[in-house]
Amino acid sequence: MKILIVEDNSALSASVRDYLEAEHFICTCAFGVDEAREKLSVFTYDFILLDIMLPDGDGLEVLRFIKTEKIVSHVLIISARDALDDKINGLEGGADDYITKPFHLPELHARLRAMYRRNSLQGSHIVTANEIELNTNTIEARVNSFLLDITPKEFDLLLYFIVNKDRVLSRQAIATHLWGDYTDNLANFDFIYQHIKNLRKKIAAANGNDYIETVYGLGYRFKL
Repeated sequence: MKILIVEDNSALSASVRDYLEAEHFICTCAFGVDEAREKLSVFTYDFILLDIMLPDGDGLEVLRFIKTEKIVSHVLIISARDALDDKINGLEGGADDYITKPFHLPELHARLRAMYRRNSLQGSHIVTANEIELNTNTIEARVNSFLLDITPKEFDLLLYFIVNKDRVLSRQAIATHLWGDYTDNLANFDFIYQHIKNLRKKIAAANGNDYIETVYGLGYRFKL
């Protein structure tokens, strides 16, 4: 999952980034309103961690930008202020949740996972697609009850396909989702083909069906 951390405190931003990257999130940092809007105009993110008080404006401006531009992303407000009005304004402005500084990083992680389950996985940590079963808590994938020996990236790739089933996903979209914004400048995405080839091979070894379709000239689609 890709996260944009909008926080002007560089030490806190780095701490959150390092912790979440160790939990297999892809993180990008922005340190103000303008930088956040710029990144949101170019890239897509599953989550936005949004500080209310920023050096060049109010985090609520970013929320309004997200709403105006119809950006699909889940927002968790992080702020030093614990005022009820801030929480209400943030939630009514489109945020999904609110956490007050100082906070424990495991709590932040738990809230993000809960938001993801609630918004993308129908509230469950178990994701199924016919004979395929993914456990997002243990990062385990099973096909016909057989535990697959897959890498974390292969797990994330399979989850990304299942959550977006029937949608055509470009190789660039897949690369950016799994490896971050820096992939935007790559000349080609041939490595995506290799990851998909490995995933198909491991699923087939467990007598699973190949639901990953190649849409020539466009990308890939997971179709049941």
